[in-house]
Parts: sequence; C-alpha cells; structure tokens
Amino acid sequence: MALGILVHGDNHFIVRGPLPSPQSALALARRWSVIQIGSGIDMTREEPGFPWRVSTREFRENLEWAVIVEDARPHSAAVTQLLAELAARGVPAYRTGRDTWDGR
Repeated sequence: MALGILVHGDNHFIVRGPLPSPQSALALARRWSVIQIGSGIDMTREEPGFPWRVSTREFRENLEWAVIVEDARPHSAAVTQLLAELAARGVPAYRTGRDTWDGR
C-alpha cells in the first residue's frame, strides 16, 4: 500500500493509501483536522470502502507522494524541511487549487 503525506496548513498526516484526488484530499483534511473525542472516528484503523488511514510509525524514506491542501496558515518548520527532503528525492508533491493530478 502506498505511503504519503497530507499537509494542511501547520498540520500534517502520514497516510497509508493511494494518492487521493484533489477532492478526496480536501475531504481528508477536513475529516481529520476536526475530529473530536467521542466521534467514533479512528484515523489509524482501516474502514470498509475508505482506502486511507493515518499511520503513526513510518520511515520518511518510504513516502511516495505529498499533497498540500491550501490553507492560510504557514507550514511548521518540520513539515517545510520534510517537503524539501521529498522534493530533493524527486517525490511528487501536489497542491490543491494549483495542480491537477491522477489521484483516485
């Protein structure tokens, strides 16, 4: 299963699953950014018919894609550094609202 990073402003998620479409990336950012205690959503478990889950232990060398969901908040220093490392390795990075890509 593919591994990537979904960046939303100053927040980020390491994601197991296929490269999401721009619409799916926006939906994932909204879903995972506003989870509340007691909501019943477990970001780390697989759900039937939902191919993405947040992964808590991965090696950055294994990241295959990056999606940046546009937001007014600046990226954290750690995310900026990770995105620069991925770019240096040639890992494709896509920005919602700017790029189109063949995500699912």
